[in-house]
Amino acid sequence: MKYFKVLYVQVIIGIALGVLAGSLFPSFAPTAKLISDTFINMIKMVITPVIFLTIVLGIAGAGDLKKVGRVGGKGLIYFEVVTTLALIIGLVVANVLKPGAGIDTSHLPKENLDKYTSAAKDMNWGEFFSHIVPSNIIDAFAKGDLLQVIFFGAVFSIAISKMGSGGAKIISMFESLSKAFFKVIHIVMKLSPIGAFGGMAYTIGKFGFASLVVLGKLLLAYYITSLVFIFIVLNLICRYYGFSLWKLLVYIKEELLIVLGASSSEAVLPNIMEKLELAGCNKTVVGLIIPTGYSFNLDGTTIYLSMATLFLAQVFNIDLSLTQQLTIIGILLITSKGAAGVTGSGFIVLTSTLTILKVIPLEGLALLIGVDRFMSEGRALTNMIGNTIATVVIAKSEKAIDMHVYRKVVEKN
Repeated sequence: MKYFKVLYVQVIIGIALGVLAGSLFPSFAPTAKLISDTFINMIKMVITPVIFLTIVLGIAGAGDLKKVGRVGGKGLIYFEVVTTLALIIGLVVANVLKPGAGIDTSHLPKENLDKYTSAAKDMNWGEFFSHIVPSNIIDAFAKGDLLQVIFFGAVFSIAISKMGSGGAKIISMFESLSKAFFKVIHIVMKLSPIGAFGGMAYTIGKFGFASLVVLGKLLLAYYITSLVFIFIVLNLICRYYGFSLWKLLVYIKEELLIVLGASSSEAVLPNIMEKLELAGCNKTVVGLIIPTGYSFNLDGTTIYLSMATLFLAQVFNIDLSLTQQLTIIGILLITSKGAAGVTGSGFIVLTSTLTILKVIPLEGLALLIGVDRFMSEGRALTNMIGNTIATVVIAKSEKAIDMHVYRKVVEKN
């Protein structure tokens, strides 16, 4: 009976009960969505202040602004290299497995795509970087715009670091606030089995297993690609930097299960930050890499975008040349960075990308709506794992990790 008191065991039970409830009682889906959304909202209500406080404490507490700039620069270079690899792997697997070949377009589901196409038109990629600077910081906090909060937090941190003893008083107060917010997170996480139950019951009840039959090849191809990316690409990176991927995954197993149930990597963002600090990673590195990674290092979303684009081209028998596929990589390297902070981001960014390409009919997106939810779990898991590894990698490259603590906490030796 003692195992039932363990959080990850409770989450597994919640997921299993969610699958059962969704399959037996499809009409329960709207209520299940309310349960899932409420849990995610409880996490979201503290995400922006936690991110802000972590950045301020990390940067201002570091006392070395050159180090902060170096960490941020390394992080952005790492993100770009790894997401480019994710894009290429997605395209290669899609070319080999051809998940869109043989699907009858005459039976496309009649879905209303207006909300997606209009949202895609509203996404002005030329204004993406200017949007990072908030016109109203209160509005940025209210909307939970992480990029704007990160920018303001960085500027605010620099200001505090130049205040001397006055800044030290603010840092002390923020440290107390940060502890209070993490206490709130610990309280909320006790409800994660219920949130996982609601998320899984909604997914199965709303979309059912039937939608998996037609698009099973795409789903299989996507999950194979994600596993290849995690256990080959990311594993090689882990080995190069001298730590175990498997042991790190075991260390964050509770968060992985919560993401699987809630279908949102944001749901565990504060927990991952806390766990990495407990594992010996420097607060400055964690405060910079994790938040920015959720905007610039979305490996799972990047794989999805590349595979979904090629999948739709195959559905409509559009033979894309190597040059066109390289163009897709170039476009996705830009558009995928806008996936953060947008509701239904993966789907909207995909629509935006297809609008830019102008060679694949947008009505093909209707094929993906039913199965998209089943892919979102894979996207969220891959995104979270990628950002967790990125933080350890940057910390090791900066010698900003206590490996004695890391081995004791994560590797248990």
